[in-house]
Amino acid sequence: MRVEDALRLALEADLDLVEVAPDARPPVCKIMDYGKFKYEAAQKARESRKNQQLTVIKEQKLRPKIDDHDYETKKRNVVRFLEAGSKVKVTIMFRGREQSRPELGFRLLQRLGADVADLGFVETSAKQDGRNMTMVLAPHKGAKTRVKAQESAAAPPAQRATPAPAAPAQAPATPAEQAGDSAPGEAPTS
Repeated sequence: MRVEDALRLALEADLDLVEVAPDARPPVCKIMDYGKFKYEAAQKARESRKNQQLTVIKEQKLRPKIDDHDYETKKRNVVRFLEAGSKVKVTIMFRGREQSRPELGFRLLQRLGADVADLGFVETSAKQDGRNMTMVLAPHKGAKTRVKAQESAAAPPAQRATPAPAAPAQAPATPAEQAGDSAPGEAPTS
């Protein structure tokens, strides 16, 4: 269609002729209300910005020889951050001779991860970086990660690492039990 004909049709309909795809060959135009078009485009852009999630990473620093009360305070901060939907980077700072015992920091990070398992999961496991050891915890977003966390939290720590042991063997019966005088677990009557 020629441009003059399109402009005439737009004027008759009391609308605007808007070039939708200028790079196309031939260029694509639509007859529409341009003000309404701009408003709807702005609404779509605003909606897409609203649906984007800004990932906030909070940091909590610990030392390997932390006292129980101080640990609980730091853990409470981590819980607060996870409940707010932020990721938490937990850093253990080693100084002096502490650097020769990284397993202390590793155990502390594992303990913290287990303590907040119902609120978040370990996104990046503990790794040493110079004088610091870091671990990243992320909040549970979906039902799958929440269910996994509840299952692993319900299992005792020994069962998480190794399979369950076999049932213990029963003690041999006493001579009175063999004779049938008493039921197992009862004291024999004389």
